[in-house]
Parts: sequence; C-alpha cells; structure tokens
Amino acid sequence: MSDGLPDGLEAYKRTPVFDQDTLPAGLRRAHRTRPGVWALIHVIEGRLRFRILEPFEETELAPGKPGVVRPGQPHEVEPLGPVRMYVEFHAAP
Repeated sequence: MSDGLPDGLEAYKRTPVFDQDTLPAGLRRAHRTRPGVWALIHVIEGRLRFRILEPFEETELAPGKPGVVRPGQPHEVEPLGPVRMYVEFHAAP
C-alpha cells in the first residue's frame, strides 16, 4: 500500500483545487465513491475534518496527511477555517 491505497491502482481523475468558499455542498454532506473507486483527499493548505460515516471515524487532514476513501464508503468533509484541497480518484487499470 502506498498512501494508504492498495497496490496496483492508478490515478485516473482529479478535482479542481477547492477552498473553504468553493468546496461543493455535495462534498460537505454524506456521499460515496463508485464501486471499485478509491479516493485520496489531499489538503494543500489549512485543515479539513474528514468523517467516515460507516463505521464512524473522524480525523483531521492537513498537508502531508491525506484521507483515504474506500470504494462505496459514505463520508463527508468540513473545512476548519481557510483551506485548499483536492480529491484524486484511483482504480484498477
């Protein structure tokens, strides 16, 4: 595993960089990745609360500490003040 992702996955898509004002409402409330899709939540600046909803777990993300989302895992994020972040999606080739 690298960055908490299983070996053999490849990044195939990335969101734009969002800040506390442009972070879409859909990311702030419960949502999931598609089957077979893993996500890495990268914080460039600031801090982000990352909640996994099943089973419940809450952590704080910061630069150098990405959040890992498993396929189909319900989760949400919340800015903790000024933040810049993006999401990178990974799947088997």
